[in-house]
Amino acid sequence: MNRSRQLARAAVVAAALAGVSALAGPAFAHVEVTSATPQALAVDAVVAFDAEGESASAGIKEVRVVLPAGLAAADVSLAEGPAGWTLSPAEDGYTVAGPALAPGENAEYKIKVRQLPAAAELAFKSVVTYTDGQADRWIELPQAGVQPAHPAPVLKLAAAAPGAAPLATSPTPAPTPAPTPPSAEATPATPAAAPVQASPSAQAASTRDGSSAGRAVLVGVVAVLALAAGAVLWRRRSARG
Repeated sequence: MNRSRQLARAAVVAAALAGVSALAGPAFAHVEVTSATPQALAVDAVVAFDAEGESASAGIKEVRVVLPAGLAAADVSLAEGPAGWTLSPAEDGYTVAGPALAPGENAEYKIKVRQLPAAAELAFKSVVTYTDGQADRWIELPQAGVQPAHPAPVLKLAAAAPGAAPLATSPTPAPTPAPTPPSAEATPATPAAAPVQASPSAQAASTRDGSSAGRAVLVGVVAVLALAAGAVLWRRRSARG
């Protein structure tokens, strides 16, 4: 009887432990995130990630991350990672990738963030890809307090330090417009030839010629008048004689 009771108690304890393990399993994120300065508006914060290698036959070759609201890819750089791995920014986050790791080896890397946003927590949805093409998608968020089966790594932040303020937005260089070929309308018209002006000597010669012609005409008129007056006098004298 005592033996039966002991076995029954052992079974109950085992079942309870199994239930606790099953419930606690999803709570341990398979991509973990930590920081030495988990505080809102912290500047130049280093955030560390540990993506567990869960395949026994393939190694991790890349980790794709979607950044939470308030963080831009331009504000993130790779601070540390596996040998040969680099960070490539994307529209909504970044990818760290490089030579494949050994099967079962964790992908551990750190990023440097220009400034953490003013938030209580940050979720870094991650997709871990292996050399055999398989991928672990750790992108789910808790719903109504229930932990999902594939939780995204979440970094909880303390309140901002007194006097902390958001940094100015990183300047983005304006795109240089492509040169526009000149159109017919934009082409300046060839200037009309300026009128040729006579030189001072030519102008003086022209003036002299005009004066000479005027004097000649005046002399001719005087001569005609003198002849006419002479003819009138000659007729009068002839009539008296």
